[in-house]
Amino acid sequence: MRAGIGIRQGIASLALCCTVAVLQAQAPAASPMEQQFQAAMAAQDKGDLVRAESLLLALHAHHPGLFAVEESLGLLYVAQEKYQQAIPFLQSAAQAQPSSDVAHANLGAAYYKLHRNPLALREFQTASRLNPRNAETQQALGRLWMEANNPASASTAFLAALQLKPDDPDLCMAAAQSLQDAGKSDAAKSVLAAMPGVDQSAPAQSLLGDIEEKLGNVQQAGKHYQRAVELDPSEPNVWMLGVELLRHWTFAAAAQEFEAAAKQFPQSRRMQLGLGAAYFGNGSYASAIPVFAGLLDADPNNALYAELLGMSCTAVMQEARPRCTSLQSYALAHPRDARAAVYASAQILQGSPTQQQLQLAHRMLQSAIDADPKLADARFQMGVLQQAQGDWPASIPSLQAALRLKPDLAAAHYRLALAYWRAGRKPEAQAEMKLQQKYYRQQQDDLDQRLRQITTFLVDVRH
Repeated sequence: MRAGIGIRQGIASLALCCTVAVLQAQAPAASPMEQQFQAAMAAQDKGDLVRAESLLLALHAHHPGLFAVEESLGLLYVAQEKYQQAIPFLQSAAQAQPSSDVAHANLGAAYYKLHRNPLALREFQTASRLNPRNAETQQALGRLWMEANNPASASTAFLAALQLKPDDPDLCMAAAQSLQDAGKSDAAKSVLAAMPGVDQSAPAQSLLGDIEEKLGNVQQAGKHYQRAVELDPSEPNVWMLGVELLRHWTFAAAAQEFEAAAKQFPQSRRMQLGLGAAYFGNGSYASAIPVFAGLLDADPNNALYAELLGMSCTAVMQEARPRCTSLQSYALAHPRDARAAVYASAQILQGSPTQQQLQLAHRMLQSAIDADPKLADARFQMGVLQQAQGDWPASIPSLQAALRLKPDLAAAHYRLALAYWRAGRKPEAQAEMKLQQKYYRQQQDDLDQRLRQITTFLVDVRH
């Protein structure tokens, strides 16, 4: 966006016209002052910026504050990208002619080049007040407001520019995006409806997809995302189509889309992430495992990848899970990540663990409890581990602790019922079994809720 706000082309010639008028008013025709200024402009036209600068600086020394000289010097330095040197002269020019919207716009553009956006915004606001019918000023003002995270003010500026240049597709897009960001989806849709060539513009179709999604028109949103891919099968457009399918839990279709996308864009991690999420959502946990394991191997410190791998590894019951060892490696390297330790331990306990594996699971679970004493799943898995080791009495306080933290944890009620039964506490065991049946559905609801959170996260993934 920074490239969109620049010193206007042709301003130097405008300064020259202003200079001739100013100099004629202040000195006789063809005075040495005017001749020197004209020589400076001629040198600049020939590309001799050194001579032009020398002549203009001499004029500035003898006639400080003269608008045309100050403005020309400022623009000369801008042409050389010496924005810091240009600022004092452009400031002086704006002070010399405070009613000049062009002078304020040029000063604002130079501030922008130096990333001094608040000052740039102030100058473009002044230029806009002085001449509200300058489309370039309004467009630049809109971009500055967008960078200031004020889409409502940006939309006002963009719409003002659009009235002056109604057939400008870039302005249509900018105005629609600002309206969408400001929560005015209906108005954004109307702007795009009037955009020339909207049906042939991939960016416009993608934005229309966002707008229709916001308005709750799911089918229309999908059609626009699909059209954007047809016009431009780029990674961002394909990504948005895949995410749209995930967003509405059409996982089988999302998996097909992301499978093709992962081959088309093999370096895109977010395509792999989308593919894994689609597999997981579709219940293809064994297919999701190698995807998430590959992501974690490529980025060994990524907690999200570790959690997704953990969810997939613990969801699989019968299939082999060789890639789940990546989860154990992560958990051991990140002892403060309690959830990863719980998943890694659960994955071990779901198989036929050796004594050495049980000791590893115990170590990871203890780290999880130390890192997050209020994590119910860590207490629950500790109880499962103790039962796997044959220490049923010790599992009771662990499972009770888990249920104090999460009373609706159905699996904990079931395990506690088994422990009570072995201890001869049959009434308590029966009570726990009833609670297990009551909360059984909660386990799937928890998984669905986490899947919704993952999908929401994916919508915001940019890279």
